[in-house]
Amino acid sequence: MSKLFVRTLRDDPADAEVPSHRWLVRAGYIRRTAPGIYTWLPLGLRVLQKVEQVVREEMDAMGAQEVRFPALLPREPYEATNRWTEYGPNLFRLKDRKGADYLLGPTHEEMFTLLVKDLYSSYKDLPLSLYQIQTKYRDEARPRAGLLRGREFVMKDSYSFDVDDAGLAASYQAHRDAYVRIFNRLGLEYVIVKATSGAMGGSASEEFLAVAETGEDTFVRSPGGYAANVEAVQVTPPPEQDASAIDPIQEIDTPGTGTIVELVDAVNARFPRPDRPWTAADTLKNVVFKLTFPDGKSELLVVGLPGDRDVDLKRLEAAITPAEAVAVGEEDFAANPGLVKGYIGPVRLEDGTAALQLGLKGALKVRYLTDPRVVAGTSWITGANRADTHQLNVVAGRDFVSDGVIDVAEVRAGDPAPDGSGPLSLARGIEMGHIFQLGRKYAEALGLKVLDENGKLVTVTMGSYGVGVSRAVAAVAENSCDDRGLAWPKELAPFDVQVVATGKGEELLAAAEQLAAELSAAGLDVLLDDRKASPGVKFTDAEILGMPLAVVVGRGLADGVVELRERASGERIEVAVTAAVAEVIARVRG
Repeated sequence: MSKLFVRTLRDDPADAEVPSHRWLVRAGYIRRTAPGIYTWLPLGLRVLQKVEQVVREEMDAMGAQEVRFPALLPREPYEATNRWTEYGPNLFRLKDRKGADYLLGPTHEEMFTLLVKDLYSSYKDLPLSLYQIQTKYRDEARPRAGLLRGREFVMKDSYSFDVDDAGLAASYQAHRDAYVRIFNRLGLEYVIVKATSGAMGGSASEEFLAVAETGEDTFVRSPGGYAANVEAVQVTPPPEQDASAIDPIQEIDTPGTGTIVELVDAVNARFPRPDRPWTAADTLKNVVFKLTFPDGKSELLVVGLPGDRDVDLKRLEAAITPAEAVAVGEEDFAANPGLVKGYIGPVRLEDGTAALQLGLKGALKVRYLTDPRVVAGTSWITGANRADTHQLNVVAGRDFVSDGVIDVAEVRAGDPAPDGSGPLSLARGIEMGHIFQLGRKYAEALGLKVLDENGKLVTVTMGSYGVGVSRAVAAVAENSCDDRGLAWPKELAPFDVQVVATGKGEELLAAAEQLAAELSAAGLDVLLDDRKASPGVKFTDAEILGMPLAVVVGRGLADGVVELRERASGERIEVAVTAAVAEVIARVRG
């Protein structure tokens, strides 16, 4: 340690929001270079390389072959798939000295597709799986949480190429099995959840989430085994209802009721029901969003949903990709006078037409989508498109129709699982891996075809599979650290054991050096703390650095013993100096 390029810090970095970020910086594993960009120091690089090795071994074992593309890529392949535009501001774009457009690769579907197209032309060449472990770049608007959400990161991305859908299913399963082995070896507590495909496209999609309270992703699970990212939860619509006995629409004055709570209180006071009070679930809330598309165009969208639910912005983002939803400002309401803030509804009482669907006088046409729970025959209290006015007995299908369904309402604990497997519980996780059945999207865009066994040209079908390698370092740190520092599992620790020499005598240091040499000769990676520092400083640093096992050579040496300290469990035992090497080897390799 007297020569190791490391400096532990006593104070948390000012921008640290999660424990992994705090300890990786304080322990000298990474150093901030710019927002979302980090330098890997020697200890951190050793952990990163160990994660890479686990991933590489399992990918090789499943038959995938490693390649490596440049990070600097030409515009044209991404233009062919429209992702030059669809990625929007998340793409790092630049020009060379001749004015040609380039990008820093966020992911490499196009390049893999073109590589296979360049070299293979027959079904006999397939199936094929290729992968790379490489640095990626995304211009995150809000980089945060250290390595968990950065602008530069290391990722393993692999791609399968098959002649038909049956082959794709087999390749997908092989990757899924490999991912299970990878995350088991990394020692993560994880769940596999159904996910959305997002901008990647394709059909089947699953995420591997490391369970962590600080995770950015919310997922749900049920006692019966259902698990999904919250964006992928699909609400089962209730059955349509018979509305023949429901009275016609009644328009009511509701001054000062711009919120759902105020509306429910007013209706219960003035129009009480004999069977039960009105609740927020009886109201139809209509929320306005402005959608901005990658090409710069924008439009307004109104989402109608039960008033006891809010729109989940992550679910909305997944539903409208590649567009982005931004807040609607006063200028948007001014430009669309038919949208009366706080009193928006889908019906115009005068003629019964679907006002938002067909467009209001003096307003641009507005797209109106409703929650799956808003089925034909359901009756609602909703806005009347006039200030201080609402409507009772507004029946879906009878009094209004929408342009379609959008499933973006918040998912709550206790909601029924879509497959009927019980009530949902919510938890948070860190996305560690994502696997997609891409299908033929990229192959069609880039002309990847092969001759099948009948001599007919067919479009290749593809799968895409990612692992966040640098993110895994943070996820493991997040799950294993404590209030004293890092605590690495054996497979990923930068060193197997740390030998700590405490005391001022030359005999102590010589004994520590001898023990370190013997452990190293036995094939272990050993870090020797030979610094001229107090025992307290050395012990504190050992806990911050987080090697699985420490051997303390100190006062007990006079009695022929050294102390072993296990970082994760906190166990401390004394062993004879003569038995120390064997005991350490047994614990490291056991």
